Amino acid sequence: MKHLLALALCCALPAFASAQDVQDPPLLEQWQENPLQIFDAADVDPDALMWRARIVVVFAETTFDPQYQEQVALLLEDMGELAERDVIVVTDAEPDERSALRSKLRPHGFAMVLIDKDGRVALRKPAPWEVHEITRTIDRSPLRMQEAGSVRIGR
Repeated sequence: MKHLLALALCCALPAFASAQDVQDPPLLEQWQENPLQIFDAADVDPDALMWRARIVVVFAETTFDPQYQEQVALLLEDMGELAERDVIVVTDAEPDERSALRSKLRPHGFAMVLIDKDGRVALRKPAPWEVHEITRTIDRSPLRMQEAGSVRIGR
């Protein structure tokens, strides 16, 4: 009897796991439909994006922060370059809301943070950066080189 139960569980688990993989979170679906949009951090679960997207987060204490406004403008100028690298852009200018990203990264004032697909913080800057600087950092990352076929892991 125990063997039958174990066999049934072994058969059911792969089907359950694959059913979960098929359903993307609503935010991921929205981003895939239009990767040129900016999302609010309150709507983002970074764990749901792991291995699917890189995240650029722009933090500030208020949307009136000149660095915040400059960074958002710089990102908007070339969202296509970010989209080519699977980047979702997220803003968080509401420190009182304590988004998952703000709780995890604990910024002070303005910050621009790049999180790679594996959840690792790849870049943290206290001043605005242009898109070509961000994409250069992404392109040098091992994950991006592997995606591009530049790095062969194991022989």
